[in-house]
Amino acid sequence: MEIKGKFDHYNFNVLNLDRSIAFYEKTLGFAEYNRQTADDDSFIIVFLRDKYNSDFLLELTWMRDRKEPYGLGDYEFHLCVRVDGDYDEVRKFHKELGCVCYENEKMGLYFISDPDGYWIEILPLKRK
Repeated sequence: MEIKGKFDHYNFNVLNLDRSIAFYEKTLGFAEYNRQTADDDSFIIVFLRDKYNSDFLLELTWMRDRKEPYGLGDYEFHLCVRVDGDYDEVRKFHKELGCVCYENEKMGLYFISDPDGYWIEILPLKRK
């Protein structure tokens, strides 16, 4: 049997859903695509989509009873996003927002950190 998997979404659990949605809208231009709320309001799941309407979604999950930050290990996992436009201007904008957490100029990349501490690698849209 040959299985043909296709990426669908990636999940981040967040403490403040509104703050996280605003962060992803401002820093990466993502917009809410779909929302699911538990019947008892114990959780809300929001799916974000990029402006290219790609099939891949970012899922933000808010749990009502969660008060302490999520354990993110050693930050050895991350999401990667390619950005259109002037890459240096995008990096400058992210630096002005204070969300750049790591840069590797030799490799031509940097990371931003969201309100919950998740790292997002930022690369130019076009591969060099």
